[in-house]
Amino acid sequence: MAELLRLENVTAGYGDSIVLEDVSFNMQQGDSLALLGRNGVGKSTLLVTLMGLTRLHSGKVVWQGKDISKVASYQRAHAGLGWVPQERFMFPSLTVEEHLTVVARPGPWNIKKIYEIFPRLLERRSNMGNQLSGGEQQMVAIARALMTNPSLLLLDEPMEGLAPIIVQDLSRVIRRLISDEGLAVIVVEQHAKLALGMTSNAIVLERGRIVHQSDSASLMQDAETLSRLVAVAA
Repeated sequence: MAELLRLENVTAGYGDSIVLEDVSFNMQQGDSLALLGRNGVGKSTLLVTLMGLTRLHSGKVVWQGKDISKVASYQRAHAGLGWVPQERFMFPSLTVEEHLTVVARPGPWNIKKIYEIFPRLLERRSNMGNQLSGGEQQMVAIARALMTNPSLLLLDEPMEGLAPIIVQDLSRVIRRLISDEGLAVIVVEQHAKLALGMTSNAIVLERGRIVHQSDSASLMQDAETLSRLVAVAA
């Protein structure tokens, strides 16, 4: 498969503060990546760096063969980077359907397909953003990103604060996006084993640096490494 994304020795942060140091990895089309590590190691910063929302001190971000290191965030979204931030950013004055249609771009993902994978949103399509539960808001946030028809979906803590049954539902959707739809996905997730169970590859960050790279299945079986780097009990 063709290369989709490549980071070359990326050092980035906020203003003069450096959070990521010398980060390098690449993804092929259709790849899935679990981005793991303890709190505060730079996982979310890596996603917002991909979206162009941090200061790039050095290195290069290459997207589909083109250097986008100096490209504006909205242009990256138009180029196929879809971002689902932790905050979800619901608009109280918009209905569920308006949240989805206002960002729609041409491609296979349309409102009919969204309602197929998120039937709850079909039921709630006329509800306003502030009338939704946390789980429904997360569904809208993911669906809204899909309506931009991205080539790579960036998910920042998609399961945070959600009930177990909603976590199961969203996990099924993410697995479908990866296995059936062939969408490339990067998942930042505190529940390491959940993320590893959905993805093909894994990266662990520590103090802004990559300290481990492997396939997800191997890391899942490596209890010592999980415990040492991600604080997962054996």
